[in-house]
Amino acid sequence: MSANSADTPGMLEVVLVKAGHTKIRYPAELLDDDGSRVTVRAPWAGDGVRDFGFVRFEQGDVFTEYYWRDRWYAVKEVRDAEGVLKGWYCDITRPATVSGGELVVEDLDLDLWRSADGKAVLRLDEDEFAESGLAATDPRAATAAENALDELERLAREGDFEALLA
Repeated sequence: MSANSADTPGMLEVVLVKAGHTKIRYPAELLDDDGSRVTVRAPWAGDGVRDFGFVRFEQGDVFTEYYWRDRWYAVKEVRDAEGVLKGWYCDITRPATVSGGELVVEDLDLDLWRSADGKAVLRLDEDEFAESGLAATDPRAATAAENALDELERLAREGDFEALLA
């Protein structure tokens, strides 16, 4: 963890773990923590541009990220450098933990994208999830992950998505 974010009030280090290894870590501004949901804001933390075909994440993009201690997903609102909404990228994760200046989530491979206009709702990485073997090693977690993806997709398609983040 960088000393800057850990020692600065209102900052957290976001740590995304996948298959027992840290996938990425980055400092984020703590916007709110109501005991259940933690909201942070951070610039795009990836290297260079990441083009998914349906959206590009690039330098200047700003992510407002919502994590829950009691839900199996994280929702990231993505805006470009001018503040124009690109959409929401959702990670299916184990519930978040916050301790010692770190917000830690375990990525379970499944993802969902909802475009800003709501016309594109895409389930992502279902093949990676199947290959992860989670259904065999932790069937309870696999079921929770699949249910979380279904819930997010329903909310995204029914237009209740923004209410989730209010």
